[in-house]
Amino acid sequence: MAELFDMGKHTWFVWGSYAVFFIFIVAELVLLGRRRRTIWQRLSRIKRMNSGDNNET
Repeated sequence: MAELFDMGKHTWFVWGSYAVFFIFIVAELVLLGRRRRTIWQRLSRIKRMNSGDNNET
């Protein structure tokens, strides 16, 4: 188990790479959630607009 954490001269590079990877994964998930919310808001706005047009005819 100690070999997993002790990587000699490459420790900062390896663990830094893992940290950057996980930061980007979390950022991607946050951005996907925002995009999904925006799409749902747009769709509901379009639905309201279309239902308003149908009531006038």
